Amino acid sequence: MKDEMNQRKMTLISDAKVAVLRARFERCKQELGGLDWLSEGSVSENHPGTWRWTRKVRAKTVTVALSTAQAEAFAKAIANHRRLETLLQEMRSLSQQYLLEAIAGPPRRAPRTIIQRAS
Repeated sequence: MKDEMNQRKMTLISDAKVAVLRARFERCKQELGGLDWLSEGSVSENHPGTWRWTRKVRAKTVTVALSTAQAEAFAKAIANHRRLETLLQEMRSLSQQYLLEAIAGPPRRAPRTIIQRAS
């Protein structure tokens, strides 16, 4: 019983690694707060001087004509949305790493090895 407890304690990550995970997570949270308007889709030039915003709505492609000022604003909003998705993905990864490695869990079985038979 004591050996199992000691083994579990040894497998937990160090305080230094927890601090690194926490710092990266906090940096992501800070950056999230700095994002402005969000939008999905893409902006492209239709003809010289005319712009369009294209996105999917219920599996259908929807296109809207835009002015140059709107196109610039939508391009920024789309870039913000993409950055948001990247940050959320990183935060999920950091959270899962912390939750699995820093908090004691049940004993896990060693991975099974597959023995290849000669044909």
